[in-house]
Amino acid sequence: MDQLALLFVLLLGAVVSVPVGDRLGLPAPVLMTLLGIVLAVLDFVPNVEIPPELILPLLLPPLLYAAVRRTSWRQFAANVRPIFLLAVALVFVTTVCVAAVAHAIVPGLPIAAAVALGALVAPPDPVAATAVAGQLGLPRRLVSILEGEGLFNDVTAIVLYHVAIAAAVSGTFSPWQAGLDLVLSAVVALAVGVVLGWGANKLLDVLGDTTLQIGLTLLVPYASYVLAEEFHGSGVLAVLTTALFLAEYATDPDDVLTRLAGHTFWDIIDTLVTGVAFGLIGLELHIAIRTASGRWQEMLGWAGVIVAVVVVVRLLWLLPATWLTQRLHARQDHLEDIPTNWRETVVMWWAGMRGVASVALALAVPLKTDEGTAFPDRNEIIFIAFGVIMATLVLQGLTLPWLVKRLGVRSDTDREKAFEKELAVRAAKAAKRRLREIEADEDLSDELSEQMLRRAFDIGLRISPDVAEDERLEGHEHRVRRLKRVRRIQGEMLSAARHEVVAARSEPGADPEIVDRVLRHLDVRSLR
Repeated sequence: MDQLALLFVLLLGAVVSVPVGDRLGLPAPVLMTLLGIVLAVLDFVPNVEIPPELILPLLLPPLLYAAVRRTSWRQFAANVRPIFLLAVALVFVTTVCVAAVAHAIVPGLPIAAAVALGALVAPPDPVAATAVAGQLGLPRRLVSILEGEGLFNDVTAIVLYHVAIAAAVSGTFSPWQAGLDLVLSAVVALAVGVVLGWGANKLLDVLGDTTLQIGLTLLVPYASYVLAEEFHGSGVLAVLTTALFLAEYATDPDDVLTRLAGHTFWDIIDTLVTGVAFGLIGLELHIAIRTASGRWQEMLGWAGVIVAVVVVVRLLWLLPATWLTQRLHARQDHLEDIPTNWRETVVMWWAGMRGVASVALALAVPLKTDEGTAFPDRNEIIFIAFGVIMATLVLQGLTLPWLVKRLGVRSDTDREKAFEKELAVRAAKAAKRRLREIEADEDLSDELSEQMLRRAFDIGLRISPDVAEDERLEGHEHRVRRLKRVRRIQGEMLSAARHEVVAARSEPGADPEIVDRVLRHLDVRSLR
Protein backbone atom coordinates (compact mmCIF):
# COMPACT_ATOMS: atom_id res chain seq x y z
CA MET A 1 0.00 0.00 0.00
CA ASP A 2 1.33 3.44 -0.94
CA GLN A 3 0.59 6.87 0.54
CA LEU A 4 -2.21 7.64 -1.94
CA ALA A 5 -4.00 4.35 -1.24
CA LEU A 6 -3.69 5.04 2.50
CA LEU A 7 -5.34 8.45 1.99
CA PHE A 8 -8.27 6.83 0.19
CA VAL A 9 -8.66 4.32 3.04
CA LEU A 10 -8.84 7.17 5.54
CA LEU A 11 -11.38 9.06 3.40
CA LEU A 12 -13.52 5.94 3.08
CA GLY A 13 -13.23 5.36 6.81
CA ALA A 14 -14.32 8.96 7.47
CA VAL A 15 -17.54 8.34 5.55
CA VAL A 16 -18.27 4.89 6.97
CA SER A 17 -17.43 5.79 10.58
CA VAL A 18 -20.40 8.19 10.81
CA PRO A 19 -23.22 5.62 10.37
CA VAL A 20 -21.23 2.96 12.22
CA GLY A 21 -20.70 5.35 15.12
CA ASP A 22 -24.40 6.23 15.17
CA ARG A 23 -25.32 2.56 15.33
CA LEU A 24 -22.79 1.74 18.04
CA GLY A 25 -23.37 4.95 19.98
CA LEU A 26 -19.70 5.94 19.68
CA PRO A 27 -18.15 9.16 18.35
CA ALA A 28 -16.88 8.94 14.77
CA PRO A 29 -13.52 10.65 15.62
CA VAL A 30 -12.78 7.94 18.18
CA LEU A 31 -13.56 5.21 15.66
CA MET A 32 -11.24 6.86 13.14
CA THR A 33 -8.47 7.00 15.74
CA LEU A 34 -8.92 3.29 16.41
CA LEU A 35 -8.79 2.64 12.65
CA GLY A 36 -5.55 4.59 12.47
CA ILE A 37 -4.09 2.55 15.34
CA VAL A 38 -4.99 -0.70 13.57
CA LEU A 39 -3.42 0.54 10.33
CA ALA A 40 -0.30 1.67 12.21
CA VAL A 41 0.48 -1.84 13.46
CA LEU A 42 0.01 -3.53 10.06
CA ASP A 43 3.30 -4.25 8.29
CA PHE A 44 2.03 -3.48 4.77
CA VAL A 45 0.77 0.00 5.73
CA PRO A 46 3.41 2.69 5.12
CA ASN A 47 4.36 5.32 7.69
CA VAL A 48 2.76 8.69 7.10
CA GLU A 49 5.17 11.15 5.52
CA ILE A 50 3.56 14.53 6.17
CA PRO A 51 5.99 17.22 7.33
CA PRO A 52 4.96 18.18 10.89
CA GLU A 53 4.96 21.88 10.04
CA LEU A 54 2.20 21.26 7.47
CA ILE A 55 -0.24 19.34 9.68
CA LEU A 56 -1.76 22.38 11.39
CA PRO A 57 -1.97 24.58 8.24
CA LEU A 58 -3.56 21.76 6.24
CA LEU A 59 -6.09 20.44 8.76
CA LEU A 60 -7.00 23.17 11.24
CA PRO A 61 -8.29 25.99 8.95
CA PRO A 62 -11.18 24.05 7.36
CA LEU A 63 -12.06 22.34 10.65
CA LEU A 64 -12.19 25.65 12.51
CA TYR A 65 -14.16 27.36 9.73
CA ALA A 66 -16.71 24.54 9.66
CA ALA A 67 -17.08 24.70 13.44
CA VAL A 68 -17.58 28.48 13.48
CA ARG A 69 -20.37 28.18 10.89
CA ARG A 70 -22.44 26.46 13.60
CA THR A 71 -22.15 29.36 16.02
CA SER A 72 -22.06 33.16 16.04
CA TRP A 73 -20.07 36.08 17.40
CA ARG A 74 -22.92 37.13 19.67
CA GLN A 75 -22.98 33.70 21.25
CA PHE A 76 -19.27 33.99 22.04
CA ALA A 77 -19.74 37.53 23.38
CA ALA A 78 -22.58 36.39 25.64
CA ASN A 79 -20.45 33.56 27.05
CA VAL A 80 -17.11 35.32 27.24
CA ARG A 81 -16.70 34.64 30.97
CA PRO A 82 -17.04 30.81 30.97
CA ILE A 83 -15.09 30.59 27.72
CA PHE A 84 -12.28 32.70 29.18
CA LEU A 85 -12.09 30.53 32.30
CA LEU A 86 -11.75 27.42 30.12
CA ALA A 87 -9.98 28.57 26.98
CA VAL A 88 -7.40 30.88 28.52
CA ALA A 89 -7.12 30.42 32.26
CA LEU A 90 -7.40 26.61 32.25
CA VAL A 91 -4.82 26.29 29.47
CA PHE A 92 -2.36 28.37 31.50
CA VAL A 93 -3.03 26.39 34.67
CA THR A 94 -2.72 23.02 32.90
CA THR A 95 0.50 24.10 31.19
CA VAL A 96 2.07 25.19 34.49
CA CYS A 97 1.02 22.03 36.35
CA VAL A 98 2.19 19.66 33.62
CA ALA A 99 5.49 21.55 33.27
CA ALA A 100 6.16 21.39 37.00
CA VAL A 101 5.40 17.66 37.27
CA ALA A 102 7.26 16.75 34.06
CA HIS A 103 10.33 18.71 35.17
CA ALA A 104 10.25 16.83 38.47
CA ILE A 105 9.81 13.27 37.16
CA VAL A 106 11.73 13.27 33.85
CA PRO A 107 15.48 13.42 34.61
CA GLY A 108 17.23 16.35 32.95
CA LEU A 109 14.12 17.86 31.34
CA PRO A 110 14.66 21.66 31.18
CA ILE A 111 11.93 24.05 32.30
CA ALA A 112 11.41 25.45 28.78
CA ALA A 113 10.98 21.98 27.26
CA ALA A 114 8.62 21.04 30.09
CA VAL A 115 6.50 24.14 29.39
CA ALA A 116 6.38 23.17 25.70
CA LEU A 117 5.09 19.74 26.73
CA GLY A 118 2.50 21.35 29.00
CA ALA A 119 1.32 23.71 26.26
CA LEU A 120 0.90 21.01 23.64
CA VAL A 121 -1.15 18.70 25.89
CA ALA A 122 -3.18 21.50 27.52
CA PRO A 123 -5.84 22.27 24.87
CA PRO A 124 -8.81 19.90 24.45
CA ASP A 125 -9.57 19.31 20.80
CA PRO A 126 -12.44 21.45 19.39
CA VAL A 127 -13.35 18.94 16.69
CA ALA A 128 -13.53 15.95 19.01
CA ALA A 129 -15.51 17.83 21.64
CA THR A 130 -18.03 19.18 19.12
CA ALA A 131 -18.46 15.85 17.34
CA VAL A 132 -18.89 13.93 20.58
CA ALA A 133 -21.21 16.48 22.20
CA GLY A 134 -23.40 16.73 19.13
CA GLN A 135 -23.80 12.97 18.88
CA LEU A 136 -24.74 12.42 22.51
CA GLY A 137 -27.65 14.85 22.63
CA LEU A 138 -26.13 17.03 25.35
CA PRO A 139 -27.79 20.28 26.44
CA ARG A 140 -27.11 23.06 23.99
CA ARG A 141 -25.47 25.20 26.68
CA LEU A 142 -22.80 22.53 27.26
CA VAL A 143 -22.19 22.18 23.53
CA SER A 144 -21.78 25.97 23.27
CA ILE A 145 -19.19 26.03 26.07
CA LEU A 146 -17.26 23.07 24.63
CA GLU A 147 -17.28 24.68 21.18
CA GLY A 148 -16.09 28.01 22.55
CA GLU A 149 -13.41 26.38 24.68
CA GLY A 150 -12.22 24.21 21.82
CA LEU A 151 -12.05 27.06 19.32
CA PHE A 152 -10.14 29.52 21.51
CA ASN A 153 -7.91 27.30 23.65
CA ASP A 154 -5.77 26.37 20.65
CA VAL A 155 -4.89 30.06 20.29
CA THR A 156 -3.57 30.27 23.86
CA ALA A 157 -1.82 26.91 23.77
CA ILE A 158 -0.07 27.45 20.43
CA VAL A 159 1.28 30.84 21.48
CA LEU A 160 2.57 29.38 24.77
CA TYR A 161 4.09 26.49 22.84
CA HIS A 162 5.99 28.76 20.45
CA VAL A 163 7.30 30.90 23.32
CA ALA A 164 8.52 27.78 25.17
CA ILE A 165 10.11 26.27 22.05
CA ALA A 166 11.90 29.54 21.29
CA ALA A 167 13.27 29.60 24.85
CA ALA A 168 14.39 25.97 24.66
CA VAL A 169 16.06 26.44 21.27
CA SER A 170 17.80 29.75 22.05
CA GLY A 171 18.51 29.08 25.72
CA THR A 172 17.15 32.47 26.79
CA PHE A 173 13.75 33.55 28.08
CA SER A 174 12.25 36.95 28.86
CA PRO A 175 8.81 37.09 30.54
CA TRP A 176 8.25 40.63 29.24
CA GLN A 177 9.16 39.61 25.70
CA ALA A 178 6.91 36.56 25.95
CA GLY A 179 3.99 38.71 27.14
CA LEU A 180 4.61 41.21 24.35
CA ASP A 181 4.73 38.40 21.77
CA LEU A 182 1.42 37.09 23.08
CA VAL A 183 -0.28 40.49 22.76
CA LEU A 184 1.21 41.23 19.33
CA SER A 185 0.23 37.78 18.07
CA ALA A 186 -3.39 38.40 19.06
CA VAL A 187 -3.48 41.94 17.62
CA VAL A 188 -2.00 40.85 14.29
CA ALA A 189 -4.39 37.89 14.07
CA LEU A 190 -7.44 40.06 14.78
CA ALA A 191 -6.34 42.63 12.19
CA VAL A 192 -5.69 40.00 9.52
CA GLY A 193 -8.97 38.24 10.31
CA VAL A 194 -11.09 41.38 10.09
CA VAL A 195 -9.41 42.72 6.93
CA LEU A 196 -9.59 39.38 5.15
CA GLY A 197 -13.17 38.85 6.28
CA TRP A 198 -14.17 42.27 4.96
CA GLY A 199 -12.38 41.65 1.66
CA ALA A 200 -13.88 38.18 1.27
CA ASN A 201 -17.35 39.58 1.96
CA LYS A 202 -16.95 42.16 -0.80
CA LEU A 203 -15.54 39.56 -3.19
CA LEU A 204 -18.48 37.24 -2.54
CA ASP A 205 -20.81 39.99 -3.75
CA VAL A 206 -18.71 40.49 -6.88
CA LEU A 207 -18.55 36.78 -7.77
CA GLY A 208 -22.30 36.21 -7.61
CA ASP A 209 -22.11 32.60 -8.87
CA THR A 210 -22.85 29.99 -6.20
CA THR A 211 -20.02 27.66 -7.23
CA LEU A 212 -17.43 30.43 -7.15
CA GLN A 213 -18.69 31.76 -3.81
CA ILE A 214 -18.43 28.36 -2.13
CA GLY A 215 -14.99 27.84 -3.68
CA LEU A 216 -13.88 31.14 -2.18
CA THR A 217 -15.06 30.09 1.29
CA LEU A 218 -12.74 27.08 1.02
CA LEU A 219 -9.74 29.30 0.23
CA VAL A 220 -10.44 32.02 2.80
CA PRO A 221 -9.57 30.05 5.99
CA TYR A 222 -6.27 28.90 4.48
CA ALA A 223 -5.43 32.43 3.35
CA SER A 224 -6.28 33.82 6.79
CA TYR A 225 -4.09 31.25 8.55
CA VAL A 226 -1.08 31.69 6.23
CA LEU A 227 -1.21 35.50 6.21
CA ALA A 228 -1.43 35.72 9.99
CA GLU A 229 1.50 33.32 10.43
CA GLU A 230 3.49 35.27 7.85
CA PHE A 231 3.11 38.42 9.95
CA HIS A 232 3.92 36.50 13.18
CA GLY A 233 0.32 36.41 14.35
CA SER A 234 -1.86 33.55 15.53
CA GLY A 235 -3.17 31.69 12.49
CA VAL A 236 -5.87 29.98 14.55
CA LEU A 237 -7.23 33.26 15.94
CA ALA A 238 -7.14 34.82 12.46
CA VAL A 239 -9.25 31.98 11.03
CA LEU A 240 -11.74 32.29 13.88
CA THR A 241 -12.01 36.06 13.37
CA THR A 242 -12.49 35.74 9.61
CA ALA A 243 -15.08 33.00 9.98
CA LEU A 244 -17.04 34.93 12.62
CA PHE A 245 -16.96 38.07 10.45
CA LEU A 246 -18.34 36.21 7.44
CA ALA A 247 -20.96 34.41 9.53
CA GLU A 248 -22.12 37.81 10.82
CA TYR A 249 -22.03 39.91 7.64
CA ALA A 250 -21.94 37.61 4.61
CA THR A 251 -25.38 36.05 5.04
CA ASP A 252 -28.03 36.94 2.46
CA PRO A 253 -31.44 35.67 3.65
CA ASP A 254 -32.71 35.48 0.07
CA ASP A 255 -29.74 33.56 -1.36
CA VAL A 256 -31.36 30.16 -0.83
CA LEU A 257 -29.28 28.18 -3.32
CA THR A 258 -25.89 29.34 -2.01
CA ARG A 259 -26.93 28.69 1.58
CA LEU A 260 -28.18 25.16 0.86
CA ALA A 261 -25.21 24.26 -1.32
CA GLY A 262 -22.71 25.82 1.12
CA HIS A 263 -24.19 23.96 4.07
CA THR A 264 -23.92 20.64 2.23
CA PHE A 265 -20.40 21.40 0.98
CA TRP A 266 -19.05 22.26 4.42
CA ASP A 267 -20.75 19.25 5.99
CA ILE A 268 -18.83 17.08 3.52
CA ILE A 269 -15.54 18.89 4.12
CA ASP A 270 -16.01 18.67 7.89
CA THR A 271 -16.70 14.93 7.76
CA LEU A 272 -13.77 14.09 5.47
CA VAL A 273 -11.13 16.32 7.07
CA THR A 274 -12.17 15.29 10.59
CA GLY A 275 -11.90 11.63 9.63
CA VAL A 276 -8.47 12.06 8.05
CA ALA A 277 -7.20 14.13 10.99
CA PHE A 278 -8.14 11.55 13.62
CA GLY A 279 -7.00 8.71 11.40
CA LEU A 280 -3.59 10.38 11.26
CA ILE A 281 -3.51 10.53 15.05
CA GLY A 282 -3.75 6.75 15.17
CA LEU A 283 -1.27 6.29 12.32
CA GLU A 284 1.35 8.44 14.07
CA LEU A 285 1.37 5.93 16.93
CA HIS A 286 4.38 4.25 15.33
CA ILE A 287 6.49 7.27 16.30
CA ALA A 288 5.65 6.79 19.97
CA ILE A 289 6.29 3.05 19.69
CA ARG A 290 9.69 3.61 18.10
CA THR A 291 10.53 6.27 20.68
CA ALA A 292 9.82 3.96 23.64
CA SER A 293 11.85 1.02 22.31
CA GLY A 294 13.60 -0.62 25.26
CA ARG A 295 12.21 1.89 27.82
CA TRP A 296 8.53 0.99 27.92
CA GLN A 297 8.11 0.70 31.68
CA GLU A 298 9.81 3.99 32.47
CA MET A 299 8.14 6.04 29.74
CA LEU A 300 4.69 4.57 30.31
CA GLY A 301 5.04 5.58 33.95
CA TRP A 302 5.84 9.16 32.99
CA ALA A 303 2.98 9.29 30.50
CA GLY A 304 0.56 7.88 33.08
CA VAL A 305 1.52 10.55 35.62
CA ILE A 306 1.03 13.38 33.08
CA VAL A 307 -2.33 11.91 31.98
CA ALA A 308 -3.41 11.97 35.62
CA VAL A 309 -2.25 15.58 36.00
CA VAL A 310 -4.15 16.69 32.88
CA VAL A 311 -7.36 14.95 33.90
CA VAL A 312 -7.29 15.91 37.59
CA VAL A 313 -6.36 19.55 36.95
CA ARG A 314 -9.33 19.92 34.61
CA LEU A 315 -11.71 18.58 37.26
CA LEU A 316 -10.22 20.63 40.10
CA TRP A 317 -10.46 23.76 37.95
CA LEU A 318 -13.98 23.14 36.61
CA LEU A 319 -15.64 22.65 39.99
CA PRO A 320 -14.79 26.07 41.49
CA ALA A 321 -14.91 27.83 38.10
CA THR A 322 -18.42 26.55 37.46
CA TRP A 323 -19.51 27.54 40.97
CA LEU A 324 -18.06 31.03 40.53
CA THR A 325 -19.69 31.46 37.13
CA GLN A 326 -23.04 30.36 38.54
CA ARG A 327 -22.76 32.90 41.37
CA LEU A 328 -21.86 35.70 38.99
CA HIS A 329 -24.49 34.53 36.52
CA ALA A 330 -27.22 34.89 39.16
CA ARG A 331 -26.41 38.60 39.49
CA GLN A 332 -26.52 39.34 35.76
CA ASP A 333 -29.48 40.23 33.62
CA HIS A 334 -28.22 38.46 30.51
CA LEU A 335 -28.11 34.70 30.22
CA GLU A 336 -24.94 32.65 29.85
CA ASP A 337 -24.54 29.08 28.75
CA ILE A 338 -23.26 27.43 31.92
CA PRO A 339 -23.59 23.99 33.56
CA THR A 340 -26.55 24.00 35.93
CA ASN A 341 -25.53 21.10 38.20
CA TRP A 342 -22.63 18.87 39.14
CA ARG A 343 -23.65 16.19 36.62
CA GLU A 344 -23.19 18.59 33.70
CA THR A 345 -19.88 19.73 35.17
CA VAL A 346 -18.66 16.11 35.32
CA VAL A 347 -19.64 15.58 31.67
CA MET A 348 -17.71 18.74 30.70
CA TRP A 349 -14.72 17.43 32.63
CA TRP A 350 -14.70 14.04 30.90
CA ALA A 351 -15.21 15.64 27.46
CA GLY A 352 -11.75 17.26 27.57
CA MET A 353 -10.17 15.10 24.85
CA ARG A 354 -6.90 16.02 23.13
CA GLY A 355 -6.47 15.65 19.38
CA VAL A 356 -5.21 17.24 16.18
CA ALA A 357 -3.45 20.31 17.58
CA SER A 358 -1.59 18.28 20.23
CA VAL A 359 -0.37 15.78 17.63
CA ALA A 360 0.83 18.50 15.26
CA LEU A 361 2.63 20.41 17.99
CA ALA A 362 4.29 17.26 19.34
CA LEU A 363 5.59 16.31 15.91
CA ALA A 364 6.75 19.89 15.27
CA VAL A 365 9.19 19.90 18.22
CA PRO A 366 12.58 20.82 16.63
CA LEU A 367 15.34 18.28 16.29
CA LYS A 368 18.15 20.66 17.28
CA THR A 369 18.77 23.86 19.23
CA ASP A 370 20.50 26.98 17.90
CA GLU A 371 23.81 25.64 19.22
CA GLY A 372 23.46 22.51 17.07
CA THR A 373 22.81 20.15 19.97
CA ALA A 374 19.84 17.79 20.10
CA PHE A 375 16.62 19.26 21.44
CA PRO A 376 16.46 18.21 25.11
CA ASP A 377 14.40 15.05 25.72
CA ARG A 378 12.52 15.34 22.41
CA ASN A 379 11.70 11.61 22.34
CA GLU A 380 10.34 11.70 25.87
CA ILE A 381 8.17 14.72 25.07
CA ILE A 382 6.69 13.05 22.00
CA PHE A 383 5.96 9.79 23.81
CA ILE A 384 4.30 11.50 26.78
CA ALA A 385 2.25 13.68 24.43
CA PHE A 386 0.96 10.64 22.52
CA GLY A 387 0.19 8.93 25.80
CA VAL A 388 -2.01 11.86 26.84
CA ILE A 389 -3.68 12.02 23.42
CA MET A 390 -4.48 8.32 23.27
CA ALA A 391 -5.65 8.11 26.87
CA THR A 392 -7.95 11.12 26.68
CA LEU A 393 -9.23 10.58 23.15
CA VAL A 394 -9.74 6.81 23.14
CA LEU A 395 -10.46 6.11 26.82
CA GLN A 396 -12.58 9.18 27.49
CA GLY A 397 -14.15 9.11 24.05
CA LEU A 398 -15.27 5.49 24.42
CA THR A 399 -16.59 5.94 27.96
CA LEU A 400 -18.23 9.37 27.58
CA PRO A 401 -21.49 7.96 26.10
CA TRP A 402 -21.79 5.59 29.08
CA LEU A 403 -21.09 8.44 31.52
CA VAL A 404 -23.68 10.72 29.91
CA LYS A 405 -26.27 7.97 30.07
CA ARG A 406 -25.34 7.06 33.65
CA LEU A 407 -25.65 10.66 34.86
CA GLY A 408 -28.84 11.26 32.92
CA VAL A 409 -27.62 14.44 31.21
CA ARG A 410 -29.97 15.22 28.35
CA SER A 411 -30.74 18.16 26.12
CA ASP A 412 -33.47 20.54 27.22
CA THR A 413 -35.99 19.60 24.52
CA ASP A 414 -38.76 21.74 26.03
CA ARG A 415 -36.58 24.84 25.87
CA GLU A 416 -35.49 24.05 22.31
CA LYS A 417 -39.09 23.47 21.18
CA ALA A 418 -40.17 26.69 22.86
CA PHE A 419 -37.49 28.68 21.03
CA GLU A 420 -38.37 26.97 17.74
CA LYS A 421 -42.01 27.86 18.31
CA GLU A 422 -41.07 31.46 19.08
CA LEU A 423 -39.12 31.70 15.83
CA ALA A 424 -42.03 30.15 13.91
CA VAL A 425 -44.42 32.77 15.32
CA ARG A 426 -42.01 35.58 14.48
CA ALA A 427 -41.58 34.26 10.94
CA ALA A 428 -45.35 34.05 10.40
CA LYS A 429 -45.90 37.54 11.81
CA ALA A 430 -43.16 38.95 9.57
CA ALA A 431 -44.85 37.37 6.55
CA LYS A 432 -48.20 38.86 7.59
CA ARG A 433 -46.70 42.32 8.06
CA ARG A 434 -45.25 42.15 4.57
CA LEU A 435 -48.63 41.04 3.21
CA ARG A 436 -50.29 44.10 4.79
CA GLU A 437 -47.68 46.34 3.18
CA ILE A 438 -48.36 44.75 -0.21
CA GLU A 439 -52.12 45.15 0.28
CA ALA A 440 -51.58 48.84 0.97
CA ASP A 441 -49.65 49.29 -2.29
CA GLU A 442 -51.53 46.86 -4.56
CA ASP A 443 -55.18 46.09 -5.20
CA LEU A 444 -55.63 42.48 -4.05
CA SER A 445 -58.94 40.67 -4.28
CA ASP A 446 -60.49 39.42 -1.06
CA GLU A 447 -60.00 35.83 -2.20
CA LEU A 448 -56.31 36.35 -3.00
CA SER A 449 -55.74 38.26 0.24
CA GLU A 450 -57.32 35.47 2.29
CA GLN A 451 -55.30 32.85 0.45
CA MET A 452 -52.04 34.73 1.10
CA LEU A 453 -53.00 35.18 4.76
CA ARG A 454 -53.38 31.42 5.09
CA ARG A 455 -50.00 30.96 3.40
CA ALA A 456 -48.42 33.31 5.97
CA PHE A 457 -49.88 31.21 8.76
CA ASP A 458 -48.66 28.04 7.07
CA ILE A 459 -45.09 29.39 7.10
CA GLY A 460 -45.04 29.22 10.88
CA LEU A 461 -47.06 26.01 10.99
CA ARG A 462 -44.53 24.15 8.84
CA ILE A 463 -41.75 25.11 11.23
CA SER A 464 -43.64 24.30 14.44
CA PRO A 465 -47.13 22.73 14.51
CA ASP A 466 -47.57 24.18 18.01
CA VAL A 467 -48.10 27.59 16.41
CA ALA A 468 -51.69 26.56 15.75
CA GLU A 469 -52.34 26.55 19.51
CA ASP A 470 -51.42 30.21 19.80
CA GLU A 471 -53.48 31.20 16.80
CA ARG A 472 -56.52 29.50 18.35
CA LEU A 473 -58.18 29.14 14.98
CA GLU A 474 -61.23 26.95 14.67
CA GLY A 475 -60.58 23.65 13.03
CA HIS A 476 -56.79 23.94 13.17
CA GLU A 477 -56.47 20.14 13.28
CA HIS A 478 -58.31 20.01 9.99
CA ARG A 479 -55.94 22.63 8.61
CA VAL A 480 -52.94 20.57 9.71
CA ARG A 481 -54.31 17.49 7.94
CA ARG A 482 -55.07 19.59 4.88
CA LEU A 483 -51.56 21.08 4.91
CA LYS A 484 -49.99 17.62 5.10
CA ARG A 485 -52.16 16.48 2.22
CA VAL A 486 -51.25 19.51 0.13
CA ARG A 487 -47.55 18.99 0.86
CA ARG A 488 -47.82 15.30 -0.08
CA ILE A 489 -49.58 16.06 -3.35
CA GLN A 490 -47.17 18.88 -4.14
CA GLY A 491 -44.24 16.59 -3.36
CA GLU A 492 -45.55 13.92 -5.74
CA MET A 493 -46.09 16.53 -8.45
CA LEU A 494 -42.54 17.85 -8.06
CA SER A 495 -41.23 14.27 -8.05
CA ALA A 496 -42.95 13.61 -11.36
CA ALA A 497 -41.49 16.84 -12.74
CA ARG A 498 -37.98 15.84 -11.62
CA HIS A 499 -38.29 12.37 -13.14
CA GLU A 500 -39.34 13.91 -16.44
CA VAL A 501 -36.40 16.33 -16.45
CA VAL A 502 -33.91 13.61 -15.50
CA ALA A 503 -35.25 11.39 -18.30
CA ALA A 504 -34.72 14.24 -20.76
CA ARG A 505 -31.02 14.22 -19.92
CA SER A 506 -30.59 10.94 -21.82
CA GLU A 507 -32.49 12.08 -24.93
CA PRO A 508 -30.54 12.80 -28.12
CA GLY A 509 -29.61 16.45 -28.46
CA ALA A 510 -30.35 17.29 -24.81
CA ASP A 511 -27.95 19.78 -23.24
CA PRO A 512 -26.95 18.30 -19.84
CA GLU A 513 -26.03 21.74 -18.46
CA ILE A 514 -29.50 23.13 -19.16
CA VAL A 515 -31.12 19.99 -17.77
CA ASP A 516 -29.10 20.29 -14.55
CA ARG A 517 -30.00 23.97 -14.23
CA VAL A 518 -33.72 23.20 -14.51
CA LEU A 519 -33.34 20.30 -12.10
CA ARG A 520 -31.60 22.55 -9.58
CA HIS A 521 -34.53 24.96 -9.66
CA LEU A 522 -36.93 22.07 -9.02
CA ASP A 523 -34.76 20.85 -6.14
CA VAL A 524 -34.80 24.28 -4.48
CA ARG A 525 -38.56 24.51 -5.01
CA SER A 526 -38.97 21.11 -3.34
CA LEU A 527 -37.24 22.33 -0.18
CA ARG A 528 -39.42 25.40 0.28
